[in-house]
Amino acid sequence: MAEAHGTPTGDLSSYGITPAGDVYWNHDALTLIELAVARGEGVYSADKALVTETGERTGRSPNDKFIVDEPSTTEDINWGNVNVSTDAETFVRMRAKVVEYLSAQDTLFVQDLYCGADFSEALPIRVINHNAWHNAFARNMFIRPSADQLEHHTPEFTVLHAPHFEASPEDGLNSQCFVIVNYAAKEVIIGGTRYAGEIKKSIFSVMNLILPKKGILPMHCSANTTGENTAIFFGLSGTGKTTLSADPKRALIGDDEHGWGANGVFNFEGGCYAKLIDLSEEDEPAIFGTTRKFGTVLENIVMDETGVPDFTDTSKTQNTRGSYPIEFIENRTHDSKGGHPQNVIFLTCDAFGVLPPISRLTPAQAAYHFISGYTAKVAGTEIGVKEPQATFSACFGEPFMPMHPGVYADLLSTKMAEHGAKAWLINTGWSGGAYGVGNRMKIRHTRAMLNAALDGDLEHVEFVKDHRFGFEVPVECPNVPSEVLQPRSTWDDKDDFDATADKLAAMFNENFARYAQGVSEAVNASAPSPLA
Repeated sequence: MAEAHGTPTGDLSSYGITPAGDVYWNHDALTLIELAVARGEGVYSADKALVTETGERTGRSPNDKFIVDEPSTTEDINWGNVNVSTDAETFVRMRAKVVEYLSAQDTLFVQDLYCGADFSEALPIRVINHNAWHNAFARNMFIRPSADQLEHHTPEFTVLHAPHFEASPEDGLNSQCFVIVNYAAKEVIIGGTRYAGEIKKSIFSVMNLILPKKGILPMHCSANTTGENTAIFFGLSGTGKTTLSADPKRALIGDDEHGWGANGVFNFEGGCYAKLIDLSEEDEPAIFGTTRKFGTVLENIVMDETGVPDFTDTSKTQNTRGSYPIEFIENRTHDSKGGHPQNVIFLTCDAFGVLPPISRLTPAQAAYHFISGYTAKVAGTEIGVKEPQATFSACFGEPFMPMHPGVYADLLSTKMAEHGAKAWLINTGWSGGAYGVGNRMKIRHTRAMLNAALDGDLEHVEFVKDHRFGFEVPVECPNVPSEVLQPRSTWDDKDDFDATADKLAAMFNENFARYAQGVSEAVNASAPSPLA
């Protein structure tokens, strides 16, 4: 007979789950990690971090994500290649299989948590896992309730997570993997992938539909603050959100997903999910320190014979990850909230190597680049991506944005205007040539440019207009070689630079054509102009 362990706030019968074995409710991450090691789900590093593997799928599987097309939300969702529909019958069929699978397991793990540090807007969630390590991941990543909150916790959305259950060909899906969101049923079902990031991203997608209806902007961004000066950092995975927001002079609010509401910025999460490729103690001491703590979950990390991680070894994947509670970052805001941002940073990893390392944007240009969301898919972040590829992802997070990008762009423009926020585009990608020829921007240079922007040190510096892209580029910046600021000067072959820059400008225009009818004349006028 099944036995409940921990602090249950109910049973699982309402989901149709009839556990064959024990159910562990709301255990802390340390207990869950010990259980994971005992169950053979992972091993300890030399410093007792949990090291585990996700198998073949070491990143998100965007082609296997579906939203149930149902009456209550069908008009809100921007259906297409990103937000792919499935029908209620498919969801019911796959859900029944997931429930049957979970019911047959010898052990299940449950967490009752929140998404959102502003409890006036927080979403109460429940995550039901087959693996202890995935349950520890969820515990790390979402907001952990107090004892009183737990006593009164009623989930409004539930994730049924069965990573070892695979869809079969007759199920009619794209592969053995599936992530299906049903807004009417208030459930997410996940199967066929052990990549833990699918758990949190599915709930963020839910928040990204709920919050705009309340006038709150959900953002795929990191955020930090001095208390008086708050900054937000938009960017896809691998562009530097986590690295650049972990600043010793500024308190971290969060590293991935936030809301901008009436009281300012608030974190969706209770932890961080950092990319660890080439992590070094010198460049990123705060993040490096978390990898040495009991409670951290390390994914797909290679260790030496003594159990010390080698963050340069990408033989399993370049998308190596670490999940840890935000408390592991000493320099943080204790309530995971901040004021209204004074600076909005758009981070791009330019694989072509033609965008300046920092540029200042007008409000119209900010809207243009937010909707464009140009970056590169960094190797390993998604299945099949072996090297950086140029891509455009609206709002710097299109896979997680169920509504039309214009909804989020309008909210951003309104809030920036209301609070007088400045906008900057920072390229953390390549300089001196495209990927394979040039070199990645030095972190110390990027951080120096960022700090100059946030601290106001660029207010009295001369700027020159980039005649192709239209934004303004500083001619000098403290602690940064001047030649680095002008990308053309870093290329040996200037004609090759011009041709490559024109190619990227044309790609911007081609991508933005689908949004041109829905934006102002000023935003359309912010498009780049190839010089050839």
